[in-house]
Amino acid sequence: MYIDILELINFRNYEKLELKLNNKINIFVGENAQGKTNVLEAMYFLSSLKSHRTNRDKELILWNKNKAYLKGEIVKNLGNYRIEFLIDSEGKKQIKLNGVKINKSSEVLGTVNTVIFSPEDLKLIKEGPSLRRRFIDNELSQIRPKYHYILSQYNKTLMQRNNLLKTLNNSTSNKATLEIFSEQLADYGSIIIQNRIEFVKKLSLIARLIHRKITDGKEELDVLYKSDVDVNGKLSEIKESLLKKYIENVKDDLDKGFTLIGPHRDDLVIFINGVDVRNFGSQGQQRTAALSLKLSELEIVKSEVGEYPVLLLDDVLSELDPKRQFFLLNSLKDIQTIITCTSIKDIDIKKFVEKSVFEVKKGTIVRLE
Repeated sequence: MYIDILELINFRNYEKLELKLNNKINIFVGENAQGKTNVLEAMYFLSSLKSHRTNRDKELILWNKNKAYLKGEIVKNLGNYRIEFLIDSEGKKQIKLNGVKINKSSEVLGTVNTVIFSPEDLKLIKEGPSLRRRFIDNELSQIRPKYHYILSQYNKTLMQRNNLLKTLNNSTSNKATLEIFSEQLADYGSIIIQNRIEFVKKLSLIARLIHRKITDGKEELDVLYKSDVDVNGKLSEIKESLLKKYIENVKDDLDKGFTLIGPHRDDLVIFINGVDVRNFGSQGQQRTAALSLKLSELEIVKSEVGEYPVLLLDDVLSELDPKRQFFLLNSLKDIQTIITCTSIKDIDIKKFVEKSVFEVKKGTIVRLE
């Protein structure tokens, strides 16, 4: 799959933009704060229906404008698709797929898939669990639209349960409501955990092979899913274990005023040669592990949907040493790739036969070749 045409109106710092993209390599060159990342953000929005930089859609609208328009024309093996978004100043969005209004996001999720790799992702290993959970959830939401719905329902129920924990008194009605929320959390949470477990098993297998190649067979990478509940059983067993934990931890939850256990607290543990790389790995090992995980996403999407996703490289090449950069760039065969950089010198562009190079300056884009 690839994005053929991208059109923006009043999106970030672009008053009007229409881009015809190469189906292989697209390089956007420009100084910082000129609008390079805004282009990638728009492409990511096409696939995930949200920004990777902000939770508030209204921030995507050009200053002093009331609405932003975003359109992508997508080419896939099964046909061509046109996705359109209209975002208003209240952050509400209207969605059309091939000219037909869409009411449920699940109906458009998966139309195009992207994997984004930015300098922040190099912190995937050493930063806190929320970054690793988001890494899993973002990809699962694209390849399994039902997961996106379940996750949103879980988060909504979690917020309701937490609000109740902060105000709960000894009334029977409130306790009964808490039990209902716990049941609902166990329902949604068990599905989330089961999907994550399946994803992580695939991720670990593929990342291990990639990591061996990057390190010339010197290092063995393993990825495990870490949870406070038993995650090795069937869905019904995961649900039972999760509900039991919610009941057992009610007192602690009440003391803290929020839910202490569940998929919103789970994590990934990454090992290199049996050692926890987060706590004991070098910076080089942590970066190699992060690169292996991100490249694994490409293969997982391919296995799930039958096509490679669009790869978005947001100013990440300058953060990689020559060996890791070489490995990454040599992994881009048959994958539409969007690269942003401050200097073309950051990239060995001679290796790319099919490419387009664009200069970005103050919200305008000019094709150089």
